[in-house]
Amino acid sequence: MTQARPPQKDAYTLILDAIDTGLYRPGDRLVESELADRFGVSRTPIREALQRLETQSLLARDGRSLIVASLDHNQMAELYAVRTELEGLAARLAARHATEEEVEVLRSMVEEDSAMIDNPSVLARANRRFHKMIHLASHNRYLVQQLDLVHRSMALMATTSLAADGRGEIALGEHKAIVDAIARRDEDAAYKALRDHISVAFVTRLKLDAQSQLKV
Repeated sequence: MTQARPPQKDAYTLILDAIDTGLYRPGDRLVESELADRFGVSRTPIREALQRLETQSLLARDGRSLIVASLDHNQMAELYAVRTELEGLAARLAARHATEEEVEVLRSMVEEDSAMIDNPSVLARANRRFHKMIHLASHNRYLVQQLDLVHRSMALMATTSLAADGRGEIALGEHKAIVDAIARRDEDAAYKALRDHISVAFVTRLKLDAQSQLKV
């Protein structure tokens, strides 16, 4: 019996993943020919993918070139305002609908991520995985879609809030409180715990940005 091959990613997903993982950072120029060579895709789907990403404001024009967009202070504040409410709603719905297996996976994620505290970039990827699991545990496809859009825009931030001294350990404690509330089926507590978690992350990011401005 022939084993089914995993579906190949399209050009849009390949470029989006490259931005999300930091292969391309805010301000980096994206060139059709270079992207086609890197991903082994013809230039036509690359061009279409770039147009789509520009329409979604993930890419911006710099003269005739396309660059990975960046977020100014107001855009970042607006993004966090939306993210805070949507993430809180996801936690509330997860407390209502998550299966016991999903709760167990969330618990194991918190335990496994404790070994990554000293590696902010790896912990950031684990953090995205943790939040994605909560989104899925909400069992609301429309909410998951909206949160996917929000998290794509989060990739336009140059640094992770988890890079701040001590933030990784604090964040994991916050993750544990979120999972505990979901496991208790306490919708209000889960909502508040996740909203507070995002609020602290936003404050941390603002401090990091302020510090980076002083170094300029």
